[in-house]
Amino acid sequence: MNKFKLLMNLVLFCSLGMLSCAQNSTTSKTAKQQKPNIIYILADDMGYGDVGVYGQTKIKTPNIDKMANEGLKFTNHYSGQTVCSPSRCSLMTGMHMGNASVKRNGELMDPNDVTVAELLKPAGYKTGIIGKWGLSEGALADNSPNQQGFDHYFGFENQGFAHFYYPEYLWRNHTKVEYPENLNIRDEQGRYIKGKGTYSHDEFAKEALQFIKDNKSEPFFLYLPFAIPHAELTVPEDSKTQYRELKWPEVPKLIGGGGGKDSGYGSQYVDGYCAQDEPNITYAAMISRMDKNIGRIFDLLDELNIAENTIIMFASDNGPSYEGGQDTEFFNSAGGLRGHKRDVYEGGIRIPFIVKWKGHVKEGGVSNLPSAFWDFLPTVCDLTGLASPKNVDGISLLPTILGKTEQQRKHNYLYWEWNNNPYYQALRVDNWKFFKITPKDTKMEPYYELYNLADDISESNNMVSQHPELVEKFIPFIKEAQSQK
Repeated sequence: MNKFKLLMNLVLFCSLGMLSCAQNSTTSKTAKQQKPNIIYILADDMGYGDVGVYGQTKIKTPNIDKMANEGLKFTNHYSGQTVCSPSRCSLMTGMHMGNASVKRNGELMDPNDVTVAELLKPAGYKTGIIGKWGLSEGALADNSPNQQGFDHYFGFENQGFAHFYYPEYLWRNHTKVEYPENLNIRDEQGRYIKGKGTYSHDEFAKEALQFIKDNKSEPFFLYLPFAIPHAELTVPEDSKTQYRELKWPEVPKLIGGGGGKDSGYGSQYVDGYCAQDEPNITYAAMISRMDKNIGRIFDLLDELNIAENTIIMFASDNGPSYEGGQDTEFFNSAGGLRGHKRDVYEGGIRIPFIVKWKGHVKEGGVSNLPSAFWDFLPTVCDLTGLASPKNVDGISLLPTILGKTEQQRKHNYLYWEWNNNPYYQALRVDNWKFFKITPKDTKMEPYYELYNLADDISESNNMVSQHPELVEKFIPFIKEAQSQK
């Protein structure tokens, strides 16, 4: 009887006050959208100095620059690792290289890892990844995106396939999407035949825009790891026009590189990366093409009137690479930092990181806070009111993002390890960068390097002999970083 009366009262209330009910409905939808949408855009092998707001003078990145001018630019942000797969594992799981399940390319994510998407999905988020996952073999594997918390996946079969921009197929969730027009589109010298084929990056951009449109009325997390500008270097001709007239110096690259390939990649890829007559122009044009599509995302958010409820982040997965044939010194891709991809010196791991959130992040901000990929997961948890897993290595950057720097926690240290003969272990502690370097020859003793990044950004002045007390202080941090999990 009480239930019946409640029901009758509800019907009477709505029938007498339709406007009130409509207002309540609108309020309900607004409350649902209080959880911000999250878009994380990741470039591939783009250096700290490859973006205009980080000092680039040759490559045009107007939309990324505008993002920084309307948001917050981090100047001491680091990737998870100096190569692709482990860096992406760190980003998704909140673990640094002492604890991450993937430490080198070729290793695969532990299916038991808890990703950002797995935390957001039960909280009502629609989760999507478009582009390069790089942590599994095959779209049906236990550690593929759909099995690691993503509702929607559109991308490559595996990391190796992401080396090529005209794939014969991609995967949309568990369905293979074939591109027969991409068969046999290289000439005998290994160059792509102009004007033919479907460019994977364009497919990713189109899919990303559709994902946003499809989920505009509910909270969504879009992880957008573009493959640009990773080798091989190739781009449709329309993106080259603005650079070709500049008459840059070029050293053509022959076909090859990118590791051994088998017929699974498609018959034209067995010899590796494409030949490229103008790698400098192509490199710049690839980045500018990505920048243009990032601008399309910004425009769509404004068009859908969801920009104020969408936080956008942009970064690169590690430092620059020269493997596509481009001249990284010509572009100053590392921004004056020492090293490049496959180094744990600054050039291999310090990356651009920009956060934009219209109406929430102060425009034109700059943060010098040392931070890293493993901070993304706890930042997302803080942003959405979720409990961050206790065993992660990251800290929330939300106070800094929102301008509440007095509330910002700081890391005791940031940690990387890279077994590239010799075995490097690296720390960032405040403005100090410390290395323990262990030679492959077990008869040789480890040695140390110490740099003050405050006045030696190029890591050229080893100060170990001047500060033996810091060596003694930092060695326990390295031991601690490897024993937390």
